[in-house]
Amino acid sequence: MNLSLPEWRNTPWGKATGGQWRYALRNSIAMCLALSIAYALNLDEPYWAMTSAAVVSFPTVGGVISKSLGRIAGSVIGAAASLIITGHTLNDPWLFTFSMASWLALCTWVSSQYQNNVAYGFALAGYTAAIIAFTAINTTDTTELWNIAQARVCEVIVGILCGGLLMMILPSTSDGAALLSALKNMHARLLEHANLLWKPQASEDIRTAHESVIGQILTMNLLRIQAFWSHYRFRQQNALLNYLLHQQLRLTSVISSLRRMLLNWPDAPAHLWPVLETLLSELAKPQADKYSVARLLQKMAPDNDNDYRHRAFWLRLRYFCWLYLNASRWLRQLETASPLHQIAPPGAPSLARYTDNAENSWSAFRTFCVIILTGAWCIATSWQSGSAAMSLAAIACVLYSSSASPLGSVNLLLRTLLLLSLFSFVVKFGLMVQLTELWQFLLFLLPLLITLHLMKLQQKALAGQWGQLIVFMGSFIAVTNPPTYNFADFLNNNLAKVVGVSLCWVAFSILRPSSDKRKSRRHIRALRHGFNDQLSRRPQHSEGEFESLVYHHISQLSNSRDALSRRWLLRWGVVLLNCSHVVWQLRGWETRADPLSQVRDVCIAALRNIISDRGVRQKPLAESLAQLMTICDTLSRHPGPAARELAGIIWRLYCSLQQLEQAIPADDAAPKKPTRG
Repeated sequence: MNLSLPEWRNTPWGKATGGQWRYALRNSIAMCLALSIAYALNLDEPYWAMTSAAVVSFPTVGGVISKSLGRIAGSVIGAAASLIITGHTLNDPWLFTFSMASWLALCTWVSSQYQNNVAYGFALAGYTAAIIAFTAINTTDTTELWNIAQARVCEVIVGILCGGLLMMILPSTSDGAALLSALKNMHARLLEHANLLWKPQASEDIRTAHESVIGQILTMNLLRIQAFWSHYRFRQQNALLNYLLHQQLRLTSVISSLRRMLLNWPDAPAHLWPVLETLLSELAKPQADKYSVARLLQKMAPDNDNDYRHRAFWLRLRYFCWLYLNASRWLRQLETASPLHQIAPPGAPSLARYTDNAENSWSAFRTFCVIILTGAWCIATSWQSGSAAMSLAAIACVLYSSSASPLGSVNLLLRTLLLLSLFSFVVKFGLMVQLTELWQFLLFLLPLLITLHLMKLQQKALAGQWGQLIVFMGSFIAVTNPPTYNFADFLNNNLAKVVGVSLCWVAFSILRPSSDKRKSRRHIRALRHGFNDQLSRRPQHSEGEFESLVYHHISQLSNSRDALSRRWLLRWGVVLLNCSHVVWQLRGWETRADPLSQVRDVCIAALRNIISDRGVRQKPLAESLAQLMTICDTLSRHPGPAARELAGIIWRLYCSLQQLEQAIPADDAAPKKPTRG
């Protein structure tokens, strides 16, 4: 049998691009440097410094800085919590277990409430406390406990500093450049999205495209945060970046609103669609201006003032064009602004977000149960390596509680631990026992880490597996100072880690997260409650805040496999958002004619009778839709221009509400006996 080596260009090193080599070299050197410095400082477990450098290995400067700050804060809080809890409860194993379970449950709940560095910081505070406290189970000297906490925090900081140093030596692409590119690409894609949605036919691709656009705009908010930390220029322009994100969300809403109007306009002029395509092509030009766009809009202007449908569509389309041109102008200013020039855009609130308190509380309860169960098992068996089982159980519970597929993530971690157990056995007892100096081991470790990082970048489907191998490798190889090679301890510790994650898997299987169907119902209920608040005299959220909140709800199920739940969440979100825009326009609509003001108030009051927190009242909905059409037809024959303008606004409200005829009635939407789905 002839064995041939693969060609160089087919190997991970030969296929790697310049950017991939830079990323792999930067992170691998940072991990080796962190291990060397921690070893030189005589820290007892220097491999935690290597793990810390691996965790902050973001591809951009802003990501490294923001994650490093969260990691330092979380490590300090976790170390302080471990000192307080362990110092007061270590003499009573059950009180110690209960206290640690409560702390980890609290950290799980807080980290689930957020999606930024606060979430990462509290997750780290949870399992840092677990690593320190569970390691000190057999310690009776409080000085030793302080030394352990101090060493862990020092190792974390060493890893972070090494990661930051290598990021300065081998910098990656700028966060600001990535954000500007994403903003411009999304700005252009909105025109393509409008061209897709304004076509009369309906397809599943439209729903998928709408969800994709919403998700990408909300993802750019994370890029904005990273750009904020990467360069002072983007800290100065943070208000403008936030304003542009709101503008793109508003453009998405207007595109959806215009689609609803087209679908409810059976006698639309035949020349409308060719002119729409020409208009979108004109907006896509870099030199597009209001004059050229206005000339095209004039071709679609209504000839008959009594045609309220045509006029309402034309006014909304003109609003879209002015919004788009305004956003284009701000984008050009952002791109050409000097670092010292601060642009002052109109004020815009931060993007609102929704926290699912029921699901977050359930995750905290699950973490509490896992730690209590694992602690009880360790107390009953008096297993010397039980601390490793409790540490890994805590890490898995806290990290994967907010995961979209926690069982899949835990399964992946179990496979990683089994692979690392075999790999670390060969490395530790086949190679490391023969080495006498750290630099000899680094000659083996550096090429290995470079290869693993390249594999992570090149094999997208297995990127999670390679990433976990890199992060958890240090704790399995366990380069300690001084080195220890006790096979029984090695076997017990690895077995305990697998057992701890296995208990976590059991917990996620029994106390499993809510199904996507149940989550969708909670999100829809929250949307209806928020919309009813919009109808009040003093709503809690402004128009822009409610808009971003609705889109955040929709994005929460973007990765769900339950197509029906995603479809209904998107439908409810779009309907209520379009209705809220009409409500805000009605509030801002002024007239001296008291009868017209009364008509406006009747329309707003009708919404309160249609939508409740429990669902749609179908009978009032049917009556209100018929009433709205009667009002529109009556106002269209009114001689005053204000009446015809009001007729168009009310018709927009009719177009938005008409989609709710397919919704489940409020009586049928009553909650049944609760079950975990």
